[in-house]
Amino acid sequence: MINIYCKKTHTPQNRRCEDCERLYKYSSKKIEQCMFGENKPVCARCKIHCYKLEMRVEIKKVMRYSGPRMLFKHPILTFYHIIDSKRSNRKA
Repeated sequence: MINIYCKKTHTPQNRRCEDCERLYKYSSKKIEQCMFGENKPVCARCKIHCYKLEMRVEIKKVMRYSGPRMLFKHPILTFYHIIDSKRSNRKA
C-alpha cells in the first residue's frame, strides 16, 4: 500500500521516497513486534494501538488512498485483507 501511495503522490520512480521508506520500516517493525503474532487483528480493530500518533496519521492517509486501488493492483491480497478484517470483527 505504501508503494502505491508513494508512486502516485511523491515519486514516479520504482522506489519509495525517504518519508515513505521510514513509514514502511516503522510499520514493518511494529507488525513483527505485535504481541498477537499469527492471531493479529487488522490494526483498525486492534485494542492496542502501538503506532505513535504521528505515524498512525500517516499510515491512515496511505490506507485511505491505496485501499480502493488495491483491488486493481493486488486483488488476491485485497481478498485476504477483507477475510482478515471479517475474522477480526468476530473476535472483537
